[in-house]
Amino acid sequence: MEKRLPLFLFLSFAVLFGWQLLFPPPPPEPGSEPGSEPGGAQATAPLASPEVRELPPVDPGVEQAEPWSDWVNLGTPGSDGHYRARFDSLGGTLAELRLDGWYDAGRLNEEARQDPEHWTVLLAPASDGRRELRTLQLDTAPSSQDLFPAGLSRVHWHHELLAEGDEVVGVRFWHQPSPTSLRLVKEVRRVPGALHLEVLLRLETPASGAGGRRASFSLVPAAGVPETSDDKYYIEPKARKAYLASGEVEVSSEERAARPSADDLRGSLPGGEGAVFVGVDNKYFAVLLRGAGENDAKSLGETRWLRALDEAWAAEHPEQPEEAWRGLVLSQELTLQVPAPGGASEYRYLLYAGPKEEALLLGDDPRHAALLADDLGFFNGIAGLLLGLLGFLEGVLGNWGVAIIVLTLLVRGTLFPMNRKSQTSMARHTTKMKRVQPKLDALKEKYKDNPQKQRQEQARIMQEEGAFPPLSGCLPMFLQIPVFFGLFSALRVSFDLRQARFLWVEDLSMPDRLLKLDFDTHLPGIGTIEYLNVLPPLMVVLWIVQQRLMPKPTDEQAARMQKMMMWMPVLFGVFLYNYAAGLSLYMITSSLFGIAEYTVVRRIWPIDDSEKPRKPSKFMQRLQELQQQQQQLQRQQQGRKQSRRR
Repeated sequence: MEKRLPLFLFLSFAVLFGWQLLFPPPPPEPGSEPGSEPGGAQATAPLASPEVRELPPVDPGVEQAEPWSDWVNLGTPGSDGHYRARFDSLGGTLAELRLDGWYDAGRLNEEARQDPEHWTVLLAPASDGRRELRTLQLDTAPSSQDLFPAGLSRVHWHHELLAEGDEVVGVRFWHQPSPTSLRLVKEVRRVPGALHLEVLLRLETPASGAGGRRASFSLVPAAGVPETSDDKYYIEPKARKAYLASGEVEVSSEERAARPSADDLRGSLPGGEGAVFVGVDNKYFAVLLRGAGENDAKSLGETRWLRALDEAWAAEHPEQPEEAWRGLVLSQELTLQVPAPGGASEYRYLLYAGPKEEALLLGDDPRHAALLADDLGFFNGIAGLLLGLLGFLEGVLGNWGVAIIVLTLLVRGTLFPMNRKSQTSMARHTTKMKRVQPKLDALKEKYKDNPQKQRQEQARIMQEEGAFPPLSGCLPMFLQIPVFFGLFSALRVSFDLRQARFLWVEDLSMPDRLLKLDFDTHLPGIGTIEYLNVLPPLMVVLWIVQQRLMPKPTDEQAARMQKMMMWMPVLFGVFLYNYAAGLSLYMITSSLFGIAEYTVVRRIWPIDDSEKPRKPSKFMQRLQELQQQQQQLQRQQQGRKQSRRR
């Protein structure tokens, strides 16, 4: 059974990838989103048009503030939540956001770490092909259009900086089209010691105004969340909505499409109303909005997404306009209470903007665990357990690469007694087959003209000799499969492995990238060979060596299978050429353990392959009894038929 492990893994991958290709998620129903015309009319941007088109000018009678845009430092260096944010009066938005403490490269000196250009970019302006979209942008809906006839995202809001002592802690925006109109206030504040911003919306109705009803708006929780890696196994960014289903937090997602059609530029995230949190995330960072209180959470309604245009990419690739839709923007429906004349109503939201590191993400809100589980996929249970064990080993050993090696040895060492028993069973089975094979060959010759009789007699011999392969031979393989796929999922998204170094590997969550090649070619399963990755070919070589050390099967069919399987490691290496170096490190260590097992352990402790006297199992005895009963019943039925004929 060990000889079939690479084939089993390869076929498992083929099934998983094939299922995703043949049965993609059903396309969501189209809906309105940021960029729609006032009143809910949709404006679909053609795929071949990457230019941003200006909307009609705002009515000059509407009161607006002077245009303003500036960078503001929020927080203090070295503390959680030290952001550099660019606010803009157009729509009263958060145009850009950078986070200190996490950087765009692993090896930076202290001076480079203080440069915001190296800080992680969390948010940036996005485009829907018609206009620029920004985080915390508000738009009216049909029920609120009469309150702000000129809209909210196309006008400049008044602003003031919020300070505590000498420190700027946020920005307050407000917009009121006229003295008798509803006044809308939007505040964005940092929260000391936290990785989230507090967003306040306050509606104020003047004494001479009209109110006392509910109205809906659309808010952009996150725009311009960038890609953080070129990992083709993790498609980013992703739009998310978490909601309650039978008391559990479930997550619905929409990911970036490679070549979206004109009908796939917008849609809705399922989950109904009452969102737990909504936002956009990439492989390592997330921007997630949630209600600060129960009443605030109830204001969150339907969640819509639309694809965003990467104008820089479109300019560099004018021949591929359909691939320029590389981002995602969310539009969150808010249902707010418009206060009675002279009154005010407030709603508070928390905007998590930070890494998808488990301790930080769950420390901000335990319900964020649903996002991590969704990233890990079907094997989230075993993947989470392995990540916990890896974290413990790294804490003891001080290096993630060494922790992966030790984890591999622990897994293989734990399975060694069972694997040894399986190898012994298979070796004894091989010895038995060497004795039984001449009998089977004789039956082939004797009944070569009667295949049915040949199969019956061969089955009889196999049953009498007990020559069926032992079931225990498969057990170690099946126990290793969940570990492999659990690591496959865990190493794909583990934040802890981001920029984790080992030997020449700069980032264990990415390919090892020993040398930069930039081959101008495209290979199936690999793509363009930009770097020389050493670990995947080494993994393939060790797999082949391990296969050659295994005993040669005596059965002709099994021998042919073993020859075919020699190509499986090569194909598997193609699949994993651009995968995380941490997984290749696991497989290399596992193969070295197997080679040592065959070349060293077996010499010191040889496997007893002598054929043991057969002990009929209770199962086989019961099976024989049932067969005898069936044969006796058939004879009785035949006897009755003959009696009737007479």
